[in-house]
Amino acid sequence: MAFESLTEKLQNVFKNLRSKGRLSEADVKLALREVKLALLEADVNFRVVKQFVKTVQERAVGQDVMNGLNPGQMVIKIVNEELVSLMGGETAEISLKQGKEITVIMMAGLQGAGKTTTAAKLAGKFKSKGRKPLLAACDVYRPAAIKQLQVNGERQGVEVFSMGEKQNPVDIAKAAVEHAKSHQQNVVILDTAGRLHIDEEMMGELAAIKECILVDTTVLVVDAMTGQDAVNVAETFSEKVGIDGVILTKLDGDTRGGAALSIRAVTGKPIFYAGMGEKLSDLEQFYPDRMASRILGMGDVMSLIEKAEASLDQEKARQMEQKLKKAEFGFDDYLESMRQMKNMGGISSVLNMLPGMGGKMKDIEGMIDEKDMAQKEAIILSMTPKERANPSILNLSRKQRIARGAGVDISEVNRMVKQFEQAKKMMKQMPGLMGGKRGGKRGGLRLPF
Repeated sequence: MAFESLTEKLQNVFKNLRSKGRLSEADVKLALREVKLALLEADVNFRVVKQFVKTVQERAVGQDVMNGLNPGQMVIKIVNEELVSLMGGETAEISLKQGKEITVIMMAGLQGAGKTTTAAKLAGKFKSKGRKPLLAACDVYRPAAIKQLQVNGERQGVEVFSMGEKQNPVDIAKAAVEHAKSHQQNVVILDTAGRLHIDEEMMGELAAIKECILVDTTVLVVDAMTGQDAVNVAETFSEKVGIDGVILTKLDGDTRGGAALSIRAVTGKPIFYAGMGEKLSDLEQFYPDRMASRILGMGDVMSLIEKAEASLDQEKARQMEQKLKKAEFGFDDYLESMRQMKNMGGISSVLNMLPGMGGKMKDIEGMIDEKDMAQKEAIILSMTPKERANPSILNLSRKQRIARGAGVDISEVNRMVKQFEQAKKMMKQMPGLMGGKRGGKRGGLRLPF
């Protein structure tokens, strides 16, 4: 998960700050030196790190902080506020015109950044908001680019406009806008061609499209896993073509996260969305305050609640909660909880959003190991309905029969039963989410753990 290493290092710094009753200026400088090293290791732009640390230090050594009742917490609060500011402060939206007026969005970026998939994800977002999007296949160079867009468009239920691989991308863009006008579609998303590296031909083509049609928003798609290179790409595109904002892809991967912390400061352009997985639904609005909270290990409960509301079968989750309370939680419920967790992006995705859970990741992930989900399912389905409902009756002979039915060693059955018992305990201990309320009249939110 992005920022995992950075989060761990920052939490260690803050742990030392909290342990001190009073802070000296030397304490603050030492802590910020560690913060600086952690940010640089996360591949944050050096100029950005230098300014960030300077700003935090100026605020942190002020009289109000140094003489306060809890100066350690005050420093952490300042770091949090400056991280939010670094990533833009306010949440940025792609603005859409009202009514039947057509909004044209041009997707730009290097080949391999995930531009075509992101275009389809974006179309799905707009469709869910009641818009009528049209995807336009303007990449006539990359083999199968048009087919990829058509497949993803079909999955999203969004039309894809294509004129084949032998037409000029500028002509395709113009024709797509005309098609949208005649078919009452009000958002046109242009999937343009990328290259393996920045070159004049690519820049010229993007500029030509912007000269021939009115492009309302130019979105740059960058791969967060490329770290500092992503920032350099964003800076070049901003200067050469002009961009209005960025979508970061692969922010769920094994990335140090520096791009998310640098792009706004370097280009002055906001991050609109973050790609958090390969599924077409895995595109999250980028909230600077929530991202800062995640980075500092404070969790992101609001995003978790929104993801749960969109992904979970709330009635099934409610039933599971009641069974847990009555000690009636069985293997069928365990299997259902794993499936619902998978719909939310997996155990790692959920745990990263819970306050203070980062340090327990290694202990918990084994309980719902996504890689051997099929094996667990086979073991559970090899049980009789009575065994699934009442795990306590599983003796040696029953386990041997189950192992034979699932095609696994009995040790795997024992391991799964042990994980089931651990998971039951953890489900009861999850802090404040089961049955928690979000805002007034809305019913209690229940998560499947």
